[in-house]
Amino acid sequence: MQPLVFAPEGRALAALPQLGADAALDLRRVRALPHATALPEDHPIVILVDAALAHGSAAHLAPLAEHAALVGIGEAGEAGPSGALADAALIGWLPADAHPALGRTVLQGALRHAASLVAATRARRLQQSSASDLRELSRVGAALATERDLDTLLAMILTQARRLSNADAGSLYLVDLDDDGNPAALRFKLSQNTTLPELPFSEFTIPIDHSSLSGYVAATGERLMVGDVYLLPEHVTYRQNRSFDEKFGYRTKSMLVLPMFTLKDEVIGVLQLINRKRDFDTRLSSAEAVAQQVVPFDDYVAEVVAALAAQAAVAIENSRLYEDIERLFEGFVTAAVTAIESRDPTTSGHSFRVATLTTGLAESVDRAGEGPYRGLQFSKDQLRELRYAGLLHDFGKVGVREQVLVKQKKLYGPDLTLLRNRFQFLMQQADLEYERERAEFLAEHGPRDYAEAAARLDEYRRERRDQLVRWLDAITRANEPTILPEGTFHELEEIHQQTYVDFDGVVRPLLSDDELRFLMINKGNLDPRERREIESHVTHTYRFLQQIPWTKELKGIPQIAYGHHEKLNGMGYPRGVKDAEIPVQTRMMTIADIYDALTATDRPYKRAVPAERALDILRAEAKEGLVDPHLLTTFTAAQVWRRVTPSEGTRRRSGQTGQFPVP
Repeated sequence: MQPLVFAPEGRALAALPQLGADAALDLRRVRALPHATALPEDHPIVILVDAALAHGSAAHLAPLAEHAALVGIGEAGEAGPSGALADAALIGWLPADAHPALGRTVLQGALRHAASLVAATRARRLQQSSASDLRELSRVGAALATERDLDTLLAMILTQARRLSNADAGSLYLVDLDDDGNPAALRFKLSQNTTLPELPFSEFTIPIDHSSLSGYVAATGERLMVGDVYLLPEHVTYRQNRSFDEKFGYRTKSMLVLPMFTLKDEVIGVLQLINRKRDFDTRLSSAEAVAQQVVPFDDYVAEVVAALAAQAAVAIENSRLYEDIERLFEGFVTAAVTAIESRDPTTSGHSFRVATLTTGLAESVDRAGEGPYRGLQFSKDQLRELRYAGLLHDFGKVGVREQVLVKQKKLYGPDLTLLRNRFQFLMQQADLEYERERAEFLAEHGPRDYAEAAARLDEYRRERRDQLVRWLDAITRANEPTILPEGTFHELEEIHQQTYVDFDGVVRPLLSDDELRFLMINKGNLDPRERREIESHVTHTYRFLQQIPWTKELKGIPQIAYGHHEKLNGMGYPRGVKDAEIPVQTRMMTIADIYDALTATDRPYKRAVPAERALDILRAEAKEGLVDPHLLTTFTAAQVWRRVTPSEGTRRRSGQTGQFPVP
């Protein structure tokens, strides 16, 4: 830096004739002492002081002595300072008639002292900066260690690196791996620019080779520090792509490009900092601003940023590991749900739809500005917890017998087949009875009146067969499940009173007691014992989920899933809890579960209910105190139900099992 010399205006300087001609010095004439805070920090400064400038008090000079070398100037023949100057921290003394050689000696000594002051100031500043940077690195390291979201983490890393280095701009690249886990390319993940804050952004990849600065650093693991990227030496292979500068009118000058190493000493990314500035907040809006503000990166800054990059690499690796664990768990959940569905594929997609509807309702409640839940908000982790609870809410059906799980009618398939065979046997028996009686009549009476008797016997046979067909039709109709209680079963009781003789000659009822009991189920397709077995899936779900060592963010999953069949009036199952005992997340899931059970098109044992009809049924249940009316209002008003369509079941598989009773 060029030394500055301040001299009193109008004062003769015969003793220092070289001041006016020495181009290495910046001589400035002043009428008053400069303020200490106005002195440039990085310049050696000498101030020539006479009694007039001192204002008669050494107090004016003390602050200046901390930043500049003070040389007293006296009158001709004056041997030393007097008055205010006598108490000042002067480096030297020059009377007006001093010999030029003495002037040069005093000035050289003053310049050396001024240079030492600059060095001391820099050392103090560096020490303070080091302490501040260490504190900042410690703070940033703690923040990086707790952040799991990769995008947020990358933004935090780049922002802090720019602040620590006073960089105007910066970019962050991550290494893409191929299927074998080897480095394949460098992906541009993030860019920040103080001068151009509204830049459009899109990810792209560049080769990991020696053609670009970032590619070179990723390939070699070496750090690059360039004073001006437009003036790169001819022998280096990497070059700066100027297309950005040309497109946006920017001037990239100084650069610091560092690799980010994992604990295995592998390059995970590259941190690229651009244009170190004297003032971090200044925008480089002109060539003059670039010339005045941009300075090279130095070794100290490089070491500080390298320390941050080391912490950042570990944080990125941890974030990726966390994402890998999440993907692994997601895969486990999907596989588990698919395994359940394989036992009952008729309800394909239910669990995924319930998860989508439940989280959609939670998001709508989060945005609601009115109602009893207007202050309720859900974090990203809470929404994830709710989604997993929705996906796994029916997992306990793994503990339900498969024949009950996939039951589609009131009678099991083999039982209905047996009953049909029984009626077929009776029809054949009617035919045989006709043939036997016809033969007996012919043998006993001969051809006389045979035609009339045969016609009478045939009429009886047709009536018997028609009656069996009517009864079988009645049984077939009764075997169909219903959504709401309907129908009477007098005809079934009449059939039950009928008897027949089996192959062994044993008289049996046309409908057994068990068959009659199943066929007279007036709602759904399950008898009380089967219903209890199906309902036990909730307890099985809870016990299964309780065995998983959930993280703190997901620990509520078992409890949320446990209550999805509970009702606000206490009439639900398995515990019969009500009102405040049911978590709000569970209340949301209940609405989603009921809606999907009503509207699903993939259940062959019932017809789908239109959306509006399903909402009407839910409103009726809300009036009866079964489901939360406020959440249902949000579900309807926000049209959460439109987030899914029944056809989703063909695209996404789930573990919801096909039971006819409305949940």
